[in-house]
Amino acid sequence: MSVQTKRLPERAHDVLSAIMGRLEPIQNTPITWILPAILFLLTFRLYPLLEAIRMSFTNMSLMNPDNYQYVGLEAFQQVISSPSFWTMAKVTVIFVAISVILQIILGMILALAIDYGVKKHLYGSVSTRVAVLSAWVIPGIVIGILWKIMLIETNYGIVNYFLVQSGFHVVSFLSDPQMALLSTIAANTWRGTAFSMIMLYAGLQQVPQHLYDAARVDGARALQRFRYVTLPQIKPVVFINLVLITIYTLNTFDMIMSLTGGGPGHATEVLALFMYFEGFNRFNLGQAAAVAVMMLLVNVVMTIIYMRLFIDEEEF
Repeated sequence: MSVQTKRLPERAHDVLSAIMGRLEPIQNTPITWILPAILFLLTFRLYPLLEAIRMSFTNMSLMNPDNYQYVGLEAFQQVISSPSFWTMAKVTVIFVAISVILQIILGMILALAIDYGVKKHLYGSVSTRVAVLSAWVIPGIVIGILWKIMLIETNYGIVNYFLVQSGFHVVSFLSDPQMALLSTIAANTWRGTAFSMIMLYAGLQQVPQHLYDAARVDGARALQRFRYVTLPQIKPVVFINLVLITIYTLNTFDMIMSLTGGGPGHATEVLALFMYFEGFNRFNLGQAAAVAVMMLLVNVVMTIIYMRLFIDEEEF
């Protein structure tokens, strides 16, 4: 082997070292590490959002998506003037409000119970967390199917079976409009409580123990410690939790689709489900995008309201 051949690996190593030396200042900058996340958000988040806003000002149809015109606010007017729109808006408000309240209350109770169990080294704390988290990792479609099986309106439905065995009559969980809405709220609360528990439990871990000790010395009871120590300390976490579960609940679609399909009638048809039907059943992409934009505005307004309620002026 000649001397020139032996020097080839050395030259390649020198070239590679020179390239790495020039790239080192770039690698040490924050933009290098956040650039992949920025590209992901731009491609899969921001672009679809802007495209949906653009489509909301058109009469685009799924039957002929390339042949459309810009019609201004006509799609919004058609959605608002729909005979069933305000009924669905009322159902959505009831569904979101009750679900969010139940999720935050039940999530707080579970978080406090688990936090107490962990601090006192009680048996079953880990299994309780696993059981609660199992509801969170199950897809919404599967949750809807499971609840539909449990609420079957015959003697063979799991819930109705135990009701009949206890001397009650079969309950129309899915065919009665009011019961169907309550069943949908119960299923969504069962799924979303786990997320609230995770968030609030994480917030409880940040509360300094000496604050509780000082409150006990001052004679504060458990409820007073919760009100004057725990809540002020975890207020930012409660704010984030409320924003996220409100967005998730308002956008709930898959679980309702598999549980009730929006029925009976329009009793459980929320705006997210209406948007799906408008786009993929009636093929009106423009009106479906208009509903999506309206839901985005509702999310923004609710976030601002939460900020005013939970974040102090000096924290803005």
